[in-house]
Amino acid sequence: MDYSVSRRRMVEQQIVARGIVDQRVLEVMTTIPRHLFVEAGLQGHAYGDASLPIGEKQTISQPYMVAAMTAALGLKGDERVLEIGTGSGYQTAVLSKLVKRVYSIERIAILAGRARKILDQLQLSNINIKIGDGTIGWNDQAPFAGILVAAGSPDVPTKYLDQLDIGGKLVMPVGDQEQQILMRITRQEGDSFEREQLMGCRFVPLIGEQGWRPESII
Repeated sequence: MDYSVSRRRMVEQQIVARGIVDQRVLEVMTTIPRHLFVEAGLQGHAYGDASLPIGEKQTISQPYMVAAMTAALGLKGDERVLEIGTGSGYQTAVLSKLVKRVYSIERIAILAGRARKILDQLQLSNINIKIGDGTIGWNDQAPFAGILVAAGSPDVPTKYLDQLDIGGKLVMPVGDQEQQILMRITRQEGDSFEREQLMGCRFVPLIGEQGWRPESII
């Protein structure tokens, strides 16, 4: 089935209509086949204005949220970025079209394997995926020009701040398990950081050493 019309409508009605103006982000989201990143029974809903389940109590984010978080990084094309929570691989694919290299961490092996298969199918070769605790980042590949976190944390892990390059941006949800605020944190000179609140949001919990403990998940 040809979903190209659905993709264009998604971008126009859900993303442009809500104020996203980054043309590179809009073009990429018009081309990436989002339906491949959900199970067959949900492909007809892939371009709707909602998150969708992908198994293992995880979700593929709402298209607008993917666009908003990506645009908030202010990407130019030559960056190395860290993604926390590979999930379905859709956000990973979007980032891969906009930067030099993506380093993505997923704690659930079955999701990482599934995402890798789809990304390889789409011949996106500038992506490294690691299975592990995303809350501690990827220190041996740091620093990063951007860090995008697709799960909500009670606070900002210090590891992310340490691994952010000067001028780099961290975009992540911070709050309790019911509701978060999407934050953008820009590293200034040294250990100075500018913090901005972008919007309210709701994500699955960020689980790990510097996030939520598994036993605390509601």
